[in-house]
Amino acid sequence: MHVWAWAGFAAQVVFVASWLIAAAWQGGGYDPLAHTISDMYAVTAPAGLFLVIVLTLCGLATILFALLAVRPTLRPGGRGAPIGAILLALSLYGVGDALSPFEREACRLADPGCTAQDQTANLGGQLDSALSTIGIFLFIAAAFTLAATMKRIPSWHRWARPTRWTAIGFILLLIAFVIAQPADLGGLLERLLAAYGAAAIALLAWRTAHPSPAPTDATPAPEGAAPNSADQA
Repeated sequence: MHVWAWAGFAAQVVFVASWLIAAAWQGGGYDPLAHTISDMYAVTAPAGLFLVIVLTLCGLATILFALLAVRPTLRPGGRGAPIGAILLALSLYGVGDALSPFEREACRLADPGCTAQDQTANLGGQLDSALSTIGIFLFIAAAFTLAATMKRIPSWHRWARPTRWTAIGFILLLIAFVIAQPADLGGLLERLLAAYGAAAIALLAWRTAHPSPAPTDATPAPEGAAPNSADQA
């Protein structure tokens, strides 16, 4: 499990670094504040295969992390562990990235004459739009499910509330992303959203790679319960 936990951690670092680096060769017409990450691996994007390959590998690593590290680690929390792990694997950061070769838009908004409608004129653009939307909500569902599961595990109990608030923060950023579209700030907000989610997964991976023993006094005795023999001594 440690190997897959660190693979999941590394995948998030490489994921963010890849689209930060790829912006360097997009040309003068590309604006990171307005244009999305998907534009950088469109069919017409310069060196678009770089992001296609990197994102695919990062997505596969995230899927393996979710299924082979998160699921068994949180199994003591009940059936929420496999459900949350599967949701994470199917999310934007898992399957959404792993299918990047099939999600290439027809053109970039930075290309002369390319419009938003032109971008989704091919199957790749349509898949990118659909899988991204579905993947975002699957990620949110995964975060809430895993938070509920963590709450049932003494050694993970303290991570439940931060995980829940992470999901809420992701929702707020998503709302800001939608609002920012008319102001040509969609690229900036999308990057913040992508980095925020990747950071959350990286923290989960780091914690999974550093298991801690359950505290012996994590669960208080029910009110009115008889004290144990150690308390009576």
